[in-house]
Amino acid sequence: MKILLAGLTLVFTINVHAAPEREGWKLVWSDEFDQPGLPDAKKWTYEVGFIRNHEAQYYTKARLENARVENGNLVIEGRKEDWVSPDAKAQKAKFTAASLTTEGIYSLTYGRVEVRAKLPRGRGMWPAIWMLGTNIRTTGWPKCGEIDIMEFVGHEPEKVFATMHWFDYGKGKHTSLGGNLPGQKPSDDFHLYAVEWFADRMDFYYDDTKYFTYPIEKAGTDEKNPFHKPHYLLMNLAIGGGWGGQKGIDESIFPRQYLIDYVRIYQKK
Repeated sequence: MKILLAGLTLVFTINVHAAPEREGWKLVWSDEFDQPGLPDAKKWTYEVGFIRNHEAQYYTKARLENARVENGNLVIEGRKEDWVSPDAKAQKAKFTAASLTTEGIYSLTYGRVEVRAKLPRGRGMWPAIWMLGTNIRTTGWPKCGEIDIMEFVGHEPEKVFATMHWFDYGKGKHTSLGGNLPGQKPSDDFHLYAVEWFADRMDFYYDDTKYFTYPIEKAGTDEKNPFHKPHYLLMNLAIGGGWGGQKGIDESIFPRQYLIDYVRIYQKK
Protein backbone atom coordinates (compact mmCIF):
# COMPACT_ATOMS: atom_id res chain seq x y z
CA MET A 1 0.00 0.00 0.00
CA LYS A 2 1.38 3.45 -0.92
CA ILE A 3 0.19 6.82 0.43
CA LEU A 4 1.40 10.14 -0.99
CA LEU A 5 1.64 12.88 1.64
CA ALA A 6 3.17 16.34 1.08
CA GLY A 7 5.48 15.11 -1.60
CA LEU A 8 6.59 12.08 0.41
CA THR A 9 5.87 8.49 -0.41
CA LEU A 10 5.12 6.39 2.65
CA VAL A 11 5.20 2.66 2.04
CA PHE A 12 3.31 0.31 4.35
CA THR A 13 3.77 -3.41 3.91
CA ILE A 14 0.77 -5.51 4.79
CA ASN A 15 1.44 -9.24 4.91
CA VAL A 16 -1.87 -11.00 4.52
CA HIS A 17 -1.56 -14.74 4.03
CA ALA A 18 -5.03 -15.40 2.68
CA ALA A 19 -6.32 -18.94 2.50
CA PRO A 20 -7.50 -19.68 -1.03
CA GLU A 21 -10.72 -21.43 -1.85
CA ARG A 22 -10.42 -24.99 -3.14
CA GLU A 23 -12.66 -26.06 -6.00
CA GLY A 24 -15.67 -27.98 -4.71
CA TRP A 25 -14.87 -27.12 -1.09
CA LYS A 26 -15.68 -24.26 1.28
CA LEU A 27 -13.07 -23.05 3.76
CA VAL A 28 -14.56 -23.21 7.28
CA TRP A 29 -11.55 -22.96 9.63
CA SER A 30 -7.89 -22.07 9.25
CA ASP A 31 -4.77 -20.80 10.92
CA GLU A 32 -2.21 -19.14 8.65
CA PHE A 33 0.25 -18.47 11.51
CA ASP A 34 0.81 -14.83 10.61
CA GLN A 35 0.89 -13.31 14.10
CA PRO A 36 4.23 -13.80 15.92
CA GLY A 37 4.28 -15.08 19.48
CA LEU A 38 2.38 -17.86 21.15
CA PRO A 39 -0.15 -19.81 19.05
CA ASP A 40 -3.63 -18.26 18.94
CA ALA A 41 -5.36 -19.26 22.19
CA LYS A 42 -8.74 -18.90 20.47
CA LYS A 43 -7.78 -21.78 18.18
CA TRP A 44 -5.35 -23.97 20.12
CA THR A 45 -4.87 -25.51 23.51
CA TYR A 46 -2.16 -27.87 24.77
CA GLU A 47 -1.56 -31.35 26.04
CA VAL A 48 0.68 -31.12 29.11
CA GLY A 49 3.08 -33.63 30.63
CA PHE A 50 4.01 -37.20 29.74
CA ILE A 51 0.98 -38.30 27.71
CA ARG A 52 1.43 -41.58 25.81
CA ASN A 53 3.58 -44.26 24.18
CA HIS A 54 6.42 -44.08 26.75
CA GLU A 55 7.75 -41.02 24.93
CA ALA A 56 10.76 -39.15 26.30
CA GLN A 57 9.48 -35.58 26.03
CA TYR A 58 7.49 -33.50 28.49
CA TYR A 59 4.84 -31.47 26.66
CA THR A 60 4.84 -27.88 27.93
CA LYS A 61 2.04 -25.33 27.86
CA ALA A 62 2.27 -21.85 26.30
CA ARG A 63 6.08 -21.90 26.35
CA LEU A 64 7.70 -20.01 23.49
CA GLU A 65 10.74 -22.27 23.51
CA ASN A 66 8.53 -25.19 22.47
CA ALA A 67 5.67 -23.61 20.49
CA ARG A 68 5.69 -20.23 18.79
CA VAL A 69 4.75 -18.44 15.59
CA GLU A 70 7.63 -16.83 13.74
CA ASN A 71 8.41 -16.03 10.11
CA GLY A 72 4.93 -17.13 9.05
CA ASN A 73 5.23 -20.61 10.52
CA LEU A 74 4.17 -22.41 13.64
CA VAL A 75 7.37 -23.77 15.15
CA ILE A 76 7.05 -26.83 17.38
CA GLU A 77 10.51 -27.30 18.82
CA GLY A 78 11.95 -30.35 20.51
CA ARG A 79 14.68 -29.44 22.96
CA LYS A 80 17.21 -31.41 24.98
CA GLU A 81 17.22 -29.79 28.41
CA ASP A 82 16.81 -30.66 32.04
CA TRP A 83 13.18 -29.95 32.83
CA VAL A 84 11.20 -30.07 36.05
CA SER A 85 7.47 -29.47 35.58
CA PRO A 86 6.13 -26.43 37.44
CA ASP A 87 3.32 -28.38 39.08
CA ALA A 88 2.82 -30.30 42.29
CA LYS A 89 4.14 -33.52 40.72
CA ALA A 90 7.46 -31.87 39.76
CA GLN A 91 8.04 -34.38 36.97
CA LYS A 92 11.53 -34.46 35.51
CA ALA A 93 12.37 -34.81 31.83
CA LYS A 94 15.41 -34.81 29.57
CA PHE A 95 13.50 -33.42 26.59
CA THR A 96 10.69 -30.90 26.04
CA ALA A 97 8.33 -30.35 23.12
CA ALA A 98 4.72 -29.31 22.46
CA SER A 99 1.42 -30.85 21.43
CA LEU A 100 -1.25 -28.43 20.19
CA THR A 101 -4.89 -29.47 19.93
CA THR A 102 -8.29 -28.00 19.15
CA GLU A 103 -10.00 -30.11 21.84
CA GLY A 104 -12.93 -28.19 23.29
CA ILE A 105 -12.44 -25.43 20.71
CA TYR A 106 -13.10 -26.86 17.27
CA SER A 107 -14.11 -30.23 15.84
CA LEU A 108 -15.51 -31.58 12.59
CA THR A 109 -17.36 -34.50 11.07
CA TYR A 110 -16.45 -35.01 7.39
CA GLY A 111 -14.48 -32.51 5.36
CA ARG A 112 -10.94 -31.91 4.15
CA VAL A 113 -8.11 -31.22 6.57
CA GLU A 114 -4.84 -30.06 5.04
CA VAL A 115 -1.59 -29.03 6.69
CA ARG A 116 1.51 -27.74 4.91
CA ALA A 117 4.54 -28.69 6.96
CA LYS A 118 8.26 -29.43 6.96
CA LEU A 119 9.16 -32.39 9.14
CA PRO A 120 12.22 -32.61 11.41
CA ARG A 121 14.81 -35.20 10.48
CA GLY A 122 16.82 -37.30 12.90
CA ARG A 123 16.64 -40.53 14.85
CA GLY A 124 14.03 -40.26 17.60
CA MET A 125 11.80 -37.72 15.85
CA TRP A 126 8.09 -38.58 15.69
CA PRO A 127 5.97 -35.64 14.43
CA ALA A 128 2.28 -36.17 13.71
CA ILE A 129 -0.92 -34.58 12.40
CA TRP A 130 -3.92 -36.48 13.67
CA MET A 131 -7.47 -36.46 15.06
CA LEU A 132 -9.31 -37.98 18.00
CA GLY A 133 -13.03 -38.39 18.66
CA THR A 134 -14.43 -35.69 20.91
CA ASN A 135 -15.99 -38.35 23.14
CA ILE A 136 -12.59 -39.70 24.22
CA ARG A 137 -13.14 -38.51 27.80
CA THR A 138 -16.25 -40.70 28.13
CA THR A 139 -15.64 -43.67 25.84
CA GLY A 140 -11.85 -43.82 26.00
CA TRP A 141 -9.38 -44.83 23.31
CA PRO A 142 -9.70 -46.54 20.82
CA LYS A 143 -13.51 -46.48 20.96
CA CYS A 144 -13.40 -42.74 20.26
CA GLY A 145 -11.56 -43.37 16.97
CA GLU A 146 -8.22 -42.03 15.78
CA ILE A 147 -7.35 -40.61 12.35
CA ASP A 148 -3.62 -40.29 11.70
CA ILE A 149 -3.33 -37.89 8.79
CA MET A 150 0.47 -37.98 8.92
CA GLU A 151 3.04 -39.74 11.02
CA PHE A 152 6.79 -39.75 10.43
CA VAL A 153 9.55 -41.49 12.33
CA GLY A 154 13.14 -40.39 12.00
CA HIS A 155 14.54 -43.90 11.61
CA GLU A 156 12.48 -44.32 8.41
CA PRO A 157 13.29 -40.95 6.80
CA GLU A 158 11.85 -41.66 3.35
CA LYS A 159 8.31 -42.67 4.36
CA VAL A 160 5.14 -40.96 5.52
CA PHE A 161 2.31 -42.90 7.15
CA ALA A 162 -1.46 -42.63 7.49
CA THR A 163 -3.28 -44.92 9.91
CA MET A 164 -6.77 -45.48 11.30
CA HIS A 165 -7.42 -46.82 14.80
CA TRP A 166 -10.73 -48.04 16.22
CA PHE A 167 -12.27 -50.63 18.53
CA ASP A 168 -13.55 -53.76 16.79
CA TYR A 169 -16.58 -54.76 18.85
CA GLY A 170 -16.82 -58.13 17.08
CA LYS A 171 -13.25 -59.05 18.00
CA GLY A 172 -13.33 -57.12 21.26
CA LYS A 173 -10.03 -55.35 20.68
CA HIS A 174 -8.17 -52.40 19.19
CA THR A 175 -7.78 -52.61 15.41
CA SER A 176 -5.84 -50.51 12.95
CA LEU A 177 -5.35 -50.17 9.22
CA GLY A 178 -2.97 -47.88 7.39
CA GLY A 179 -0.81 -47.13 4.41
CA ASN A 180 2.53 -45.51 3.72
CA LEU A 181 4.26 -43.74 0.88
CA PRO A 182 7.96 -44.63 0.46
CA GLY A 183 10.62 -42.84 -1.54
CA GLN A 184 9.88 -39.36 -0.23
CA LYS A 185 11.98 -36.61 1.40
CA PRO A 186 9.57 -34.96 3.85
CA SER A 187 12.37 -33.32 5.84
CA ASP A 188 13.90 -31.50 2.86
CA ASP A 189 11.05 -29.07 2.20
CA PHE A 190 7.41 -28.24 2.93
CA HIS A 191 4.78 -30.73 1.77
CA LEU A 192 1.01 -30.92 1.97
CA TYR A 193 -0.56 -33.57 4.20
CA ALA A 194 -4.30 -34.01 3.85
CA VAL A 195 -7.31 -36.22 4.45
CA GLU A 196 -10.62 -35.97 2.66
CA TRP A 197 -13.24 -37.46 4.98
CA PHE A 198 -16.52 -38.57 3.42
CA ALA A 199 -19.43 -40.57 4.83
CA ASP A 200 -18.16 -43.74 3.13
CA ARG A 201 -14.36 -43.37 3.08
CA MET A 202 -11.27 -41.35 3.88
CA ASP A 203 -8.63 -40.51 1.27
CA PHE A 204 -5.12 -39.58 2.41
CA TYR A 205 -2.74 -37.38 0.42
CA TYR A 206 0.92 -36.40 0.29
CA ASP A 207 0.93 -33.29 -1.89
CA ASP A 208 -1.23 -34.40 -4.86
CA THR A 209 -0.61 -38.11 -4.40
CA LYS A 210 -3.44 -40.14 -2.88
CA TYR A 211 -1.74 -43.11 -1.27
CA PHE A 212 -4.29 -44.65 1.11
CA THR A 213 -8.08 -45.03 1.20
CA TYR A 214 -9.96 -46.26 4.25
CA PRO A 215 -13.54 -47.60 3.85
CA ILE A 216 -15.40 -46.32 6.91
CA GLU A 217 -17.64 -49.39 7.16
CA LYS A 218 -14.59 -51.32 8.36
CA ALA A 219 -15.25 -49.73 11.76
CA GLY A 220 -18.83 -51.00 11.78
CA THR A 221 -22.21 -50.25 10.27
CA ASP A 222 -24.03 -49.12 13.40
CA GLU A 223 -24.00 -46.07 15.69
CA LYS A 224 -20.81 -47.27 17.41
CA ASN A 225 -18.72 -46.41 14.36
CA PRO A 226 -16.61 -43.45 15.55
CA PHE A 227 -15.94 -42.12 12.06
CA HIS A 228 -19.42 -40.67 11.71
CA LYS A 229 -18.85 -38.53 14.79
CA PRO A 230 -16.90 -35.31 15.54
CA HIS A 231 -13.12 -35.35 15.88
CA TYR A 232 -10.68 -32.67 16.99
CA LEU A 233 -7.21 -31.98 15.58
CA LEU A 234 -3.77 -32.49 17.14
CA MET A 235 -0.27 -31.55 15.95
CA ASN A 236 2.65 -32.67 18.07
CA LEU A 237 6.34 -33.49 18.06
CA ALA A 238 7.05 -36.64 20.05
CA ILE A 239 10.59 -37.73 20.90
CA GLY A 240 11.38 -41.41 21.23
CA GLY A 241 8.60 -43.65 22.45
CA GLY A 242 7.32 -47.03 21.34
CA TRP A 243 7.66 -46.34 17.61
CA GLY A 244 9.71 -43.16 17.32
CA GLY A 245 12.39 -44.50 19.63
CA GLN A 246 12.76 -48.01 18.20
CA LYS A 247 16.34 -47.24 17.17
CA GLY A 248 17.06 -44.82 20.00
CA ILE A 249 17.31 -41.03 20.09
CA ASP A 250 20.21 -39.15 18.53
CA GLU A 251 20.84 -36.60 21.26
CA SER A 252 23.32 -34.66 19.11
CA ILE A 253 20.62 -33.28 16.79
CA PHE A 254 18.79 -30.98 19.20
CA PRO A 255 17.09 -28.59 19.05
CA ARG A 256 14.83 -29.83 16.26
CA GLN A 257 12.00 -27.84 14.66
CA TYR A 258 8.74 -29.06 13.17
CA LEU A 259 7.48 -26.24 10.91
CA ILE A 260 3.83 -25.77 9.98
CA ASP A 261 2.97 -23.18 7.35
CA TYR A 262 -0.81 -23.41 7.71
CA VAL A 263 -3.79 -25.52 8.70
CA ARG A 264 -6.97 -25.35 6.59
CA ILE A 265 -10.24 -27.19 7.03
CA TYR A 266 -12.89 -27.34 4.31
CA GLN A 267 -16.41 -28.68 3.99
CA LYS A 268 -17.79 -30.05 0.74
CA LYS A 269 -19.97 -27.55 -1.11
